[in-house]
Amino acid sequence: MRSQAPLLGKAEDWKSLAEKLSSLERVRRHDDADHNEAWTLAHAFADLEESSRKFLDVQLPKLVANDLTGEERLDLLFEIGEELRHILYHIRDPRFYKYLGEESSADS
Repeated sequence: MRSQAPLLGKAEDWKSLAEKLSSLERVRRHDDADHNEAWTLAHAFADLEESSRKFLDVQLPKLVANDLTGEERLDLLFEIGEELRHILYHIRDPRFYKYLGEESSADS
């Protein structure tokens, strides 16, 4: 199964999204002299899209296929883990989503 063309595959797509996001005060409040949150979010979403497509279109179909040896399947699990690490980075990097890393008192 092949997914649709990337929504954020080109620099113009990132720019357009960043401009839309920068119109939001709740996004701009995370800006400072060295940081543009709208661009950070646009970059994060582009990388999340790419990683999600890689997982869904390539890695997951390979994982469920019957033509891998045990060793190949284990290697693929580690490859998926690295993709998940990349996804976590792009979830944690934007200041807008810092609250996602906060533990609630109920979790303690």
